Amino acid sequence: MRKLLLYTFLSLLCLTVQAQYYLRGEIKDEKNFSLQNARIFVHSAKAYFYSGTYGGFGITLPNLYDSITVSLDGYEPLTIKVKADVWQTIILKISNSNLSKNRPRFISETKDLSRSARFNLIASDETYFQLIENNFVDAKKYPNTGYGLNVNKASYSNVRRFLNQGSEVPPDAVRVEEIINYFNLGYETPDSQQSFKISSKITDCPWNPKEQLLLINVSAKKIPLDNIPHGNFVFLIDVSGSMDMPNRLPLLQTAFKMFVNNLRAVDTVSIVTYGGTVGIWMQPTSGANKEKINKAIDSLVAAGDTPGESAIRAAYKLAQSTYIKNGNNRVILATDGDFNVGETSEKALDELITKQRQSGVYLTCLGVGMGNFKDSKLQVLAKKGNGNYAYLDDTREAEKVLVKELTQTLYAVGDDVLMNVTFDPSLVKEYRLIGFDNKRETISDTASILEGGEVGSGDNTIAIFEIVPNENSMLENQNVDLCPAYLTLSYSNPGDTVKRYISHEVTQNYQPLAQISQPYRFAIAATMFGLKLKQSQYFPKDFGFETIKSFAELAADKNLYLEQEFLGLINKAMDIYDVKKKRRFKRKKD
Repeated sequence: MRKLLLYTFLSLLCLTVQAQYYLRGEIKDEKNFSLQNARIFVHSAKAYFYSGTYGGFGITLPNLYDSITVSLDGYEPLTIKVKADVWQTIILKISNSNLSKNRPRFISETKDLSRSARFNLIASDETYFQLIENNFVDAKKYPNTGYGLNVNKASYSNVRRFLNQGSEVPPDAVRVEEIINYFNLGYETPDSQQSFKISSKITDCPWNPKEQLLLINVSAKKIPLDNIPHGNFVFLIDVSGSMDMPNRLPLLQTAFKMFVNNLRAVDTVSIVTYGGTVGIWMQPTSGANKEKINKAIDSLVAAGDTPGESAIRAAYKLAQSTYIKNGNNRVILATDGDFNVGETSEKALDELITKQRQSGVYLTCLGVGMGNFKDSKLQVLAKKGNGNYAYLDDTREAEKVLVKELTQTLYAVGDDVLMNVTFDPSLVKEYRLIGFDNKRETISDTASILEGGEVGSGDNTIAIFEIVPNENSMLENQNVDLCPAYLTLSYSNPGDTVKRYISHEVTQNYQPLAQISQPYRFAIAATMFGLKLKQSQYFPKDFGFETIKSFAELAADKNLYLEQEFLGLINKAMDIYDVKKKRRFKRKKD
């Protein structure tokens, strides 16, 4: 018996030691072109990985130091030693045989300096898009940039899940803008005739005294409860075998019953399930019949495989058959994202959902689970489905998403919402958008080619730019005649294709960090926490969790539970990451 216990302990110890390091980088040729689908062989793991569309890669490693071999047809293979916490820029040389062919390898170049990648990191059996952070951009060369407003908040609760389990967070699971906007900071009521209100603030950058931060705050109008459109909701619930765990189907059952309690008689609910087969579990039912709806939810049982593609088609078809003109027609997909029958790739799901959204039906994704959680798939579905995405790690989060923030989650006030930012090169030398890494596809002279997002009633988003002032601009002086940047928000009303625009001048309203409002200071604390967890190459390594905690304690509102919980997460991160540092130091010393 003692031998069995010892063996079990050693097995668990090995599992916790493995995959503790994360190697990131990019692969290019000698002309600085990114190389996709380059094969990366990790010697210690004896496993192959591949670079993404723009040459980026992210790999979990069992050791801090390792060696890899990178190869690609037409290029000389390269074997190098790597250190997991150092960003790798790998240059492949064209082979002599390929040079003699004298044919172009690329048809065109991107017309900007931005980079993004869509390569899946697998942590356990979880998948995340690899995020290549936005670079600093020369404002004189590229004064204009844009980003789609993102009100998803899944990353924060997913990060919380990792930290509560005592685990490090995969860097690509960290989306900084979602961590900031989880808290709905600094809401300001728009004018009665406007759907949005824009405000801005310039302050110091706490991690780089040579830089400043530009905070752009966008608040959406709140729809009065009496004016909320009639709802046509289709619950699309994953009841496959992988959902048979307490934090999956049972959690979703609790979440949906919370939502049902807020339904009105004019709202309609249907349930489509998929697990082995796809079927209509409950025909369209009035929100007044709560007992019937809850009984149907309680009777769900997990079993079978996961035909996600056919389930999505069935749910949209049902939503269209009960479509309410000028109503809130929405599919609410609840799953761990582990599709294994039919179309399963992100690209295929992208194409599928893009076609379905033309029907005018919105999509909300609720993610659950761990170990085989497919974050990347749910991101694609929510983005392409004109919808949003939340991760439920416990019942408290379910209540936040489907009760306390119900109108934000399920009632849109703006579609295809985009922000276009034009910097004045005489005042701003360089700028970098923090977060939005896989949302901002290009830096261009217009935001019209970008894909905007859905913004819900009462939603609030803060985007933060790091800016490097020009030497002679003196951005720290308050001069309202100076305009470092000009903003244009574009959007369309739900169900309408007419584009509407709101403009805003970023006045020179600089304030020292200690003097800006509490919501802005907390947003900066959340930003630092995200950048640290993300192991950002733009965030100083010696800027530790202890410093972030000190800043956050001064910024957090003592009366707000979520902000106090955030301080607790910083403490947990300190315990997890600092213990790891001490172990490394001890090994080096020995």
